[in-house]
Amino acid sequence: MKRNNEERTLTRAEMEIMNILWNSEGMMSTHSIIEQYPDPKPAYSTIATFLKILTKKGFINYKKAEAGNKTFFFYPLLTRQKYTSQFMQEAKSTLFGNSMKAMLHFFAQSEEISDEDLEEIISMIRK
Repeated sequence: MKRNNEERTLTRAEMEIMNILWNSEGMMSTHSIIEQYPDPKPAYSTIATFLKILTKKGFINYKKAEAGNKTFFFYPLLTRQKYTSQFMQEAKSTLFGNSMKAMLHFFAQSEEISDEDLEEIISMIRK
């Protein structure tokens, strides 16, 4: 049985499709999504399966083309910013005991931060 937060998290393959949709100018068909992949391109059925999963999870929706046409056009239901915010809030809650301080400390210890970057981060936090 899937937990709710698993349904709101993207796998690597799902994230690839979401990035294509987020970077697009509008709705995209399955074929137009596949065209955005580098060679070797994934099979149509593979992308169609992931689009079905993303629709079921509530990340995307679709519109059917005009009557008689079997083409579906897909579009994201949430922005990249909204997904990132939800993802980071969940990470803060589950991995860092809901402590922003602990989360920032983790990233500060994991990455080498220049003085310039640190000043910019502090300035952004104060806004």
